Amino acid sequence: MVEDVGARGGRLPRLRLDQLLDELQVRIDAVRGRQDRVHSLLEAVLSVGRELDLPQVLRQIVESAVALVDAEYGALGVVEDTRLSEFLTVGIGQDEREAIGPLPSGHGILGELIRHPEPLRLREIAEHPASYGFPPNHPPMHTFLGVPIRVRDEVFGNLYLTQKRGGGEFDAEDETVLRTLAVAAGVAIENARLYKTARDRQLWMEANADIVAALLSGTDEMDVLRDIVHRARSIAGADLGVLALPVEDSTDLRVVIAVGTDADDHRGLRLPREGSFIGAAMAAGEPITTAEIQKDPRVTAGPPRFGGLGPTVAVPMVTDEGARGAVLLARAEQRPPFTQDESVPLLGFAGQAALALQLAERRRSAEQLTVLEDRDRIARDLHDLAIQRLFATGMTLQSTLRFVDHPEAAERLMRAVDDLDETIKIIRSTIFGLRAKDATRAPAGLRARAAANVEDAGRALGFAPALHMEGLLDTDVPADVAEDAVAVLTEALSNVARHARATAVDVTLAVTDGTLTVAVTDNGIGLAPDGHRSGLRNLAVRAERLGGAMETGPGPGGGTRLVWTVPLCREEPGRP
Repeated sequence: MVEDVGARGGRLPRLRLDQLLDELQVRIDAVRGRQDRVHSLLEAVLSVGRELDLPQVLRQIVESAVALVDAEYGALGVVEDTRLSEFLTVGIGQDEREAIGPLPSGHGILGELIRHPEPLRLREIAEHPASYGFPPNHPPMHTFLGVPIRVRDEVFGNLYLTQKRGGGEFDAEDETVLRTLAVAAGVAIENARLYKTARDRQLWMEANADIVAALLSGTDEMDVLRDIVHRARSIAGADLGVLALPVEDSTDLRVVIAVGTDADDHRGLRLPREGSFIGAAMAAGEPITTAEIQKDPRVTAGPPRFGGLGPTVAVPMVTDEGARGAVLLARAEQRPPFTQDESVPLLGFAGQAALALQLAERRRSAEQLTVLEDRDRIARDLHDLAIQRLFATGMTLQSTLRFVDHPEAAERLMRAVDDLDETIKIIRSTIFGLRAKDATRAPAGLRARAAANVEDAGRALGFAPALHMEGLLDTDVPADVAEDAVAVLTEALSNVARHARATAVDVTLAVTDGTLTVAVTDNGIGLAPDGHRSGLRNLAVRAERLGGAMETGPGPGGGTRLVWTVPLCREEPGRP
């Protein structure tokens, strides 16, 4: 009996010892688990801190959060003006994301964390008063853990974790781990922002230096403007870049440069200042932004052209003389909006575009002054030297006639005198054309007006058309015919800019054998068989009214050739 009791007494301490050892093993495993978790947290902090590219930093944060708290799904929402401007997800495939539809903007439980940026832990999402369900095709989610990410005193965004693996709930330890990661994430985001700001500043400085060098070297203004739009679009990470300038003698704006997504839908458009986003920027005199250009109330005019685009910034091209145009940059839908740090450098860069226009105008004024001075000099030389010598030669030949007895020789001398008279008339008409000026100093002759017209068309086309002029356009073409010719040239070049998709245009104005010919040839896509041709019919009517005709057809190397011809009524010039 004693032995039985002793045996039991020996077994009881041994059983107690086994229990203690098992409990100790559990605690050791728990400590090891916590140690492993701390190591994982440190590794996550280090991996997040090593990145400097902001999109990659954000992706690394949410992936690390999902791994640390053992969640099935994770997301990081970037907060902009009490709404979600970005939403990065982990655990949901591309097909599921497309089936769910648009990304959330910040309502329900997500909005709760935006309105109250404090850690939030839920056993069941549907039981929270702010929850109102999930959209169709959304995977089921029950448990929830969310913490804010702060950058200094600013709430940058929120981390959202759902569906603890194994069917359990997120506990206080999970919350502590996630809050620790959020602190490290805030530091990493700030570092990435500073790096991006410094990198962008360097890119803007390099771009500014290149533009200044191009301006000083006398590069064509359109090439400079095109380079400005390309550089701005690249540095700002935009999908579309547009530059618009005021239309002469109008309050409208014309898009002269468009590069990127659906650029053809914008290039050449004529828009009113009131009712367009670019016009609103010019009126404000400072950058304006929108997160959704398709829904912005300031865009009320023009054809639909912003499909698939969202965040947009428009920056006026400002000089001391005011806004001379504007640059617009747009990103695709669901991409992050333009920040102030991105918009401010754009204002100075757009000022370079305004400077390019200003320098080009002054350069043209200086060149025009030089041309006018040369014309005056040439006119004086022709009048004082050439005409006097020709006139003297004609008088000498006329006086020689009385000494010539042979009839054929006398006839030849008379023809020579007539030719000299005609030459004198031509030189005098040339002098008149060189010196003719409008009271407003605007181009008055057909030559000057045609040259100005072709130059203006070059802005819409993106390149300078080739111009050839022959004959006495300023003296032999009556004013009413010249008006029609300029109108024909304007319409023809406008059609090329809007429809032809040409890379070269050749323009010819010629007066030969009493006929004025205006020809415009491009290497574009040619005339559509069923295209709308009311403009061409108007040109034909102008020609018929003047007793002429108009023909259109394919050009020598493809494209389209338009030839507009009308007869001229010239009086027979008399002798001087």
